[in-house]
Amino acid sequence: MADYKTIVVGTDGSESSLHAVSRAGSIAGDSATLVVACAYFVNDGKTASAASDALGADAYQVMGSSPTEEILRTAKERAQQAGAATVQTRAIKGAPVDALLQLVTDVQADLLVVGNKGLNSIAGRLLGSVPADVARKAACDVLIVHTT
Repeated sequence: MADYKTIVVGTDGSESSLHAVSRAGSIAGDSATLVVACAYFVNDGKTASAASDALGADAYQVMGSSPTEEILRTAKERAQQAGAATVQTRAIKGAPVDALLQLVTDVQADLLVVGNKGLNSIAGRLLGSVPADVARKAACDVLIVHTT
């Protein structure tokens, strides 16, 4: 595998995305900086409540920035447990694909790691998915970790 200097990994707090974080942490090891990113949208209480009713267990993805801190803390711990020595975290307002691609540019990453959740779903095929979209658009290597 190539010697990567800066690795970006995206997480939404789900167990499958944390598996991708662990894989990225093991790749980063002592030699690369790992940047763990979590994209979010700020929602008012009314919107968040309606989304929570509709999404059930997946509602954590739309509750705003406060869960982002916990998601990033947990992800950083996972990455360190997997062997990453240097871990930075970033909460980024916006859609996941756009946020990850911009972060890759901002930190001059040479590897982007994402989980495969949504890649083979019907919604993913019709609407696009984070792994498929970043794989098409990223200006660096992309590792899609089998997490589902």
